Amino acid sequence: MYDAERMSRVPFSGIRKVFEEVHRRQAQGQNIVNLGIGRPDFDTPDNIKEAAKKALDEGHVHYASNYGIDQLRSAIANKFKRDNGLEFDPDGEIMVTVGANEAVFLTMIAFIDNGDEVLIPDPCWPHYSPCVDLAGGVPVALPVYESNGFNPVKEDILAHCSKKTKLIVVNSPQNPTGAVYSQDTLQEIARLAIEKDWLVLSDEIYEHLIYGGEQHYSMAGFPGMRPRTITVNGFSKSYAMTGWRLGYVGVDRSLMSALVRAHQYSTNCVSTFSQYGATEALNGPQAALHNMVQEFSLRRDLVADRLSSMPHVSFSEPKGAFYVMVNVSGTGKETEQVAKELLDAGVAVVPGTKMGTYGGDFIRLSYANSYENLEVAMTRMKSYFESI
Repeated sequence: MYDAERMSRVPFSGIRKVFEEVHRRQAQGQNIVNLGIGRPDFDTPDNIKEAAKKALDEGHVHYASNYGIDQLRSAIANKFKRDNGLEFDPDGEIMVTVGANEAVFLTMIAFIDNGDEVLIPDPCWPHYSPCVDLAGGVPVALPVYESNGFNPVKEDILAHCSKKTKLIVVNSPQNPTGAVYSQDTLQEIARLAIEKDWLVLSDEIYEHLIYGGEQHYSMAGFPGMRPRTITVNGFSKSYAMTGWRLGYVGVDRSLMSALVRAHQYSTNCVSTFSQYGATEALNGPQAALHNMVQEFSLRRDLVADRLSSMPHVSFSEPKGAFYVMVNVSGTGKETEQVAKELLDAGVAVVPGTKMGTYGGDFIRLSYANSYENLEVAMTRMKSYFESI
């Protein structure tokens, strides 16, 4: 074997395994409603696509700045000020990345040394830990619980941190739990980060997907947090642009040098003409975004209502993103078995064991599917749980 030793700590994505198995079964003719993949089922709005096409026709096909094109960085700066109350200079405090995923990876490469520990609220998006591992750091799972809406609590943070802790991840709204961290939760994290001199990676990719009157707060907006917060966002979820691979970071100027150097020697720059589409996404009409959020809210209500009538399960009602973690421990079965049997019944879900150390009692559902398909999936799930 020629693999580097570090790759032994980097698993193949459990979510992608579900995707591949669903594809295999569908090719064999099985009817499956896929609730396993977290991508909006909407098309990218036409005005965004037209802006990218126009950029192609105008010859914007060459290398761009490592930081991103000027127009997009200015649009991002305006977005930060408008939506988050944050001031970032487009010249030196904003960088465009190949999706929010690259921004997370660059953060770990730029700031995590061998042996540094990174606190990750868990259950979690499964990409954080491998990025820490690839940087030589140590991911530390920080348990969050269904009983309080999956918000981290001070006592658990203190119990899992150490002198080696350098960074804590904040993802709100959160994948996979649908949690939206309260202002009090974020204020406590900010206080601890300042007291213990931690960096904070604030992954805000789902910020617009919030329901029921909840409010999103940016970590960098809390007193004293701007110099130590890496704010990550992107276009995939809010604008149905998952295939465009466009994300960005906003940071204090003191943090940018390490990030842009890591970016220079990995991807160099983001596809130039697609950045013109992203500029239009931020500067153009927002009706498509608002309509999508309204539709997701209806789907969330449907899923929550139907799950409430199913035996053997419990859940914390999601307040954001488009996921719900369903506790299936009442079935007496392992989450992997429940996921397999649901797939046999025609519903694809992600076993909670693929969503971190503390996901073992759960399955994750994504309601980023049509209302009609969700009705079918809920009927199949109810039949399955009633049969146990």
